[in-house]
Amino acid sequence: MKVSEILQVKGNILYTVTPDTPMLEAVNTMAEKDIGSLVVMEFGELVGMLSFREVMTTIHENRGAVGPESVRKHMDDHPITVTPETEINEVRRLMLERHARYVPVMDAKTLLGVISFYDVAKAVVEAQSFENKMLKAYIRDWPVAGGEE
Repeated sequence: MKVSEILQVKGNILYTVTPDTPMLEAVNTMAEKDIGSLVVMEFGELVGMLSFREVMTTIHENRGAVGPESVRKHMDDHPITVTPETEINEVRRLMLERHARYVPVMDAKTLLGVISFYDVAKAVVEAQSFENKMLKAYIRDWPVAGGEE
């Protein structure tokens, strides 16, 4: 299974901010839209990710407040990215290795979407469920040796 298959099922709603967006505005957007990450874009290019992890770190650093800074100060400015052709097992490995819950999907310099750890887990469970159904159907229809039933 490839990333492109997950994106087809997920849809293409994408929320972005600029690096100069105030953190409070970014956090409000995340809360209002019930999303765990925002893609940070500048001049049409991906420059970072702001996820729940960076928000919590910011609040901790500011003793319980979001603070007056912009997204630029707190974003992950080197997020891992994948392509539509990346195999799902490679995505799982990368996400686990880098503790990344959200990964931008890029086609060259074009942002196609973001997949989450949840999206990956859901796709894997659905694929395994389909495979299990096929195996059970195959076993049920297994021919009996010697023509006995």
